[in-house]
Amino acid sequence: MAAANKNQFSGPVTVFQERRLPETATPAGYSALIEAYDPGAPLPRILSATGEHHRVIEREGWRIMTPRHAPESTLEGHLTFALKYEGLDLAVLKRLFGATGPAPIEALVRNKPTGTYARRIWFLYEWLCGDVLDLPDAKTGKYVPVLDPDMQWGIEGETAPRYRLRNNLPGTPEFCPLVFRTQKLEGFIADNLAQQAEDIIADVPRDVLARTAAFLLLKDSKSSYAIEGESPPQDRIQRWGRAIGEAGKQFLDEDELLRLQGIVIGDARFIKMGFRAEGGFVGDHDRESRLPLPDHISARPEDLQSLLTGMIAFDRGPAQHMDAVIAAAILAFGFVYIHPFEDGNGRLHRYLIHHVLAERGFNPRGVVFPVSAAILDRIDHYRDTLESYSQRLLPLIRWEPTEKFNVRVLNDTGDFYRFFDATPHAEFLYECVKQTIEHDLPYETAFLRRYDEFRRRIESMIDMPERTADLLFRFLDQNGGALSSRAREKEFSALTDEEVERVETIYGDIFSPESI
Repeated sequence: MAAANKNQFSGPVTVFQERRLPETATPAGYSALIEAYDPGAPLPRILSATGEHHRVIEREGWRIMTPRHAPESTLEGHLTFALKYEGLDLAVLKRLFGATGPAPIEALVRNKPTGTYARRIWFLYEWLCGDVLDLPDAKTGKYVPVLDPDMQWGIEGETAPRYRLRNNLPGTPEFCPLVFRTQKLEGFIADNLAQQAEDIIADVPRDVLARTAAFLLLKDSKSSYAIEGESPPQDRIQRWGRAIGEAGKQFLDEDELLRLQGIVIGDARFIKMGFRAEGGFVGDHDRESRLPLPDHISARPEDLQSLLTGMIAFDRGPAQHMDAVIAAAILAFGFVYIHPFEDGNGRLHRYLIHHVLAERGFNPRGVVFPVSAAILDRIDHYRDTLESYSQRLLPLIRWEPTEKFNVRVLNDTGDFYRFFDATPHAEFLYECVKQTIEHDLPYETAFLRRYDEFRRRIESMIDMPERTADLLFRFLDQNGGALSSRAREKEFSALTDEEVERVETIYGDIFSPESI
């Protein structure tokens, strides 16, 4: 494609690619580059433009900046604006560089060889495209990070002397989703949830903590299947629970993913195990024609090897040097968008959350936060989070139906799964983790302590086997603290009226809302 000139950048508009602007404004940065070069990448979550008023507004997916922010209407002007005010969108940048070719980037750098933004653009071109530009190594210029750490989460990284930069990108060219710094995420991190969890269990007796951990583990396993609309036998739930309990103890690699898929699926008679050799999608089929109606289309099978290699490299490298919950969101949601298996992707996606948190020591030793249960409580928000990217991705994928009523992707889509904005996913995951620490963990430990007190007082009053005392508790719990007439006539007919009254009083003393 020919390089854009000044006339190819649009003036003030009210609609940009079917998206209304809050007011008349001129596209700037990524929006201007997308309009001029049509790189065929998903639109950024938030687009920028410059308006006529001297105040910045953020509304309806737009950031309208002031006239003094307006960039020069050139490739260099809009690229500089994007890096300065919008952060890195690696998918747009890679596709843009493919559209411009090397010559304009070389000219841009030669024009400002010591410029901070020119050197960052130069680095990003070579890093993303794998091509070496016809430029000599930089000799002067202050070392600065490739990714602005005040805008997006990166790592310490290492120096890149050719450009006199520090490469702090949290990934490789094969897999590098990014997360913006937001007030919400900064607030979650300031809460120091990992320390809160340690404080909660600090005075919990070891036996109570062990039973709490077992319950939370089972709760997470059940919930993970429930999210998929499945009700498997108890042995499969327990087997998957045991796998979750071992999360973080094995290095993540392809063999480990295959092993975990085998545990998830159990009965594989009607499922093709292993990494997909065909297309994949999430959605429905037309009831009459059986044609696919996709809500999300998975990565092409020919891209899986590269994407999985990138994910594994992220887990072993950058994920070890980032906030644990943010790293877990990047890895887990990246996996579910790629969808490398025919079946089992959803549960493995949630397993990867546990993998990162456990590997990083975020959760107390031996305790698994029931993140899947928190997700189940927020199932609509969970789906909205998944769709926050899928809906922007789907229009760019060209596909055709196969004879097996599957999809066959016709264009190159690998970059869409390597690079995406994982900010909504990190915020959502932090909400779930916060619930498990501030509600589920303390609630369950407190419940077990009260339950133990109930049993102690019942057994001091009446000689009763443990399982019978547990059945008595369940009847009381199901009936608001009163023993039903049926239970008094059958299972507990041996109790006198006075004993029943004392049992109900004990339950009320321990489990009434006022005592909790």
